[in-house]
Amino acid sequence: QVQLQESGPGLVKPSQTLSLTCTVSGASITTNGYYWSWIRQPPGKGLEWMGAIAYSGSTYYSPSLKSRTSISRDTSKNQFTLQLSSVTPEDTAVYYCARISTAVTGNVDYWGKGTQVTVSS
Repeated sequence: QVQLQESGPGLVKPSQTLSLTCTVSGASITTNGYYWSWIRQPPGKGLEWMGAIAYSGSTYYSPSLKSRTSISRDTSKNQFTLQLSSVTPEDTAVYYCARISTAVTGNVDYWGKGTQVTVSS
């Protein structure tokens, strides 16, 4: 059973960098064919794919967030991390980590439970 768990601060001040970590169990983040992703949902809005890190270590970002987003991984801990810089209140959302199979544009087969991040002074 694959499990993903997000962790990180629930409150971030404007202009700071949001940092979240996803810890994966039941699967290796280096297993061929999988893309480990960050997806968010602002209040009252739909899901927004932010980016992903592939099994190979290659990274992919949403064009609208690319300038502020960085995704990295620690294979020794089977974790991957999201950093979103220069946050504003519009970045307030529930942040999910997820596994996408086959291609970076494929379907999510496993989700984390999500973590609420609020951007406020």
